[in-house]
Amino acid sequence: MFLRDRMFPRFALYGFLKNLRFFDPFIILIFREAGLSYLQIGTLYAIRDIATNVMEIPTGVFADVFGRRRSMLMAFGSYIISFLIFYAFATYPLYALAMVLFAFGEAFRTGTHKALILEYLKRNGMTHLKVEYYGRTRAASQFGSAINALIAAGLVFWTGHYRTMFLVAIVPYVLDFFNLLTYPPELDGELRREEARSVREQMRATTQDFLRLFTEPRALKSIFNSAGFDALFKSTKDYLQPIVESFALSLPLFLALNDKRRSAIVIGVVYFLIYLSTSYASRSAADFSRRFRSLGRAINLSFLAGAGLLILAGAATWANLTLLAIFTFLGFYILHNLRRPMNVSYISDQIASRVMASGLSVESQVKTILAAVFAPVLGYLADALGVGLALTLLGIAVLGMYALVRVDETAA
Repeated sequence: MFLRDRMFPRFALYGFLKNLRFFDPFIILIFREAGLSYLQIGTLYAIRDIATNVMEIPTGVFADVFGRRRSMLMAFGSYIISFLIFYAFATYPLYALAMVLFAFGEAFRTGTHKALILEYLKRNGMTHLKVEYYGRTRAASQFGSAINALIAAGLVFWTGHYRTMFLVAIVPYVLDFFNLLTYPPELDGELRREEARSVREQMRATTQDFLRLFTEPRALKSIFNSAGFDALFKSTKDYLQPIVESFALSLPLFLALNDKRRSAIVIGVVYFLIYLSTSYASRSAADFSRRFRSLGRAINLSFLAGAGLLILAGAATWANLTLLAIFTFLGFYILHNLRRPMNVSYISDQIASRVMASGLSVESQVKTILAAVFAPVLGYLADALGVGLALTLLGIAVLGMYALVRVDETAA
């Protein structure tokens, strides 16, 4: 069974440690405490996404040509520097700089680790287990997020401050840096077998294969379907935080504590339960996809369901049905984690393995472009109309994209 193979524990540990971003469950609250409007928060997200987008293709090609492991190490170094800036300063310009450094890490990382996993499966004759294998490694990531929520809540309760979490998050990222150093060199892919070729020839061959993706309609639709949904999730998921904070402060509990500590307890518990659920969802992605006549059918229906859940969450927030909004967001999180292993498997069937990091980086690039548009629009609408109506309107807009991103349901 693949759970006992030599690399699975290291792949799983990577995801577990990567998701120990203790600031994540409170990031919008951190920005709001610093005096930022929702529009300013949206523009920070857009800065991150645009910077990621600018660097996505060159870093994907870098990973395919010079080494995926080296790319991952550069990513984690950049993350650590960004965490230090977030901890030390609380101004919009320096937050923007930290976002650019964070984006540099995202650009080097996104798509690259998936390519490492897919290369490993290919070399060991396990490609038929793509959904199961990636789903279980992602489950470890989501379990990390569940533990992250409890530790983060404990840190806020103990220190009474949000920004300390940026400093503490450096510890798991240093550990993950050393974990990545243990990955075997052969996972870098074909570049190890073609060392006699010049760098220019390698770059030209990789770039030509990458550009060829844009001439393949099935590959493009699979990329846009995945990227559109993920951009929607990425730009809206943190808006659960003010919803949960409002719910926490409405409860007649822990009244002897200040608002920040009261909110931290409830936010920690809610995010812990969410990520336990999403960890199980990732493990169950293969079983979920088999309930449909094809993987394409599962991907299409889950896209529609996700947009519907966001519309419902927004409407519930607008109507002050806060508990319903929280549970609907829970469904949205679960669905996102059911979809992700299916999308990676589906996209990988459309892309040559030699440019897998570049191909998955295209998907990530499209996601960041869309998220860079969604985030400030959502922030503007949240300032003008309230969080609930903003979420509903964005969900309706993405639902309208479906006809353009519907994938082939006859595909496996």
